Amino acid sequence: MTSSTIPNSPPASRHKHRGNNRTVTDEQRQRILAEAFQSGARVCDVARRYDVARSLIYQWRRAARRQAESVFMPAVLVDEPPEPASDPIAAIVIDLPGGGRVSIAASTPPGLAAAALKGLR
Repeated sequence: MTSSTIPNSPPASRHKHRGNNRTVTDEQRQRILAEAFQSGARVCDVARRYDVARSLIYQWRRAARRQAESVFMPAVLVDEPPEPASDPIAAIVIDLPGGGRVSIAASTPPGLAAAALKGLR
């Protein structure tokens, strides 16, 4: 379990709320974020239950989103057709306007396939 006392750092945060001055671990922060942003949950109720400020929960969410955005790389499209793959057979083939084609092999991890399909929107 990791913790830190650096103010406003994404991994752990030190904060003052209702006279408390304590450190929140990564695991606690993740649990609070998951609960606060479930469908039907109210941030104010979760904040009260864990004795943290509502604004701190929103700060954590912004930091998590910034960190997630930095993980993705932009796609690069090229005009030349790719070399035909000799190994896996495509389980999903999507013909795009303009003659492009996206093929997803059956062995593709589900998360990668979902990200590729989501990127086509």
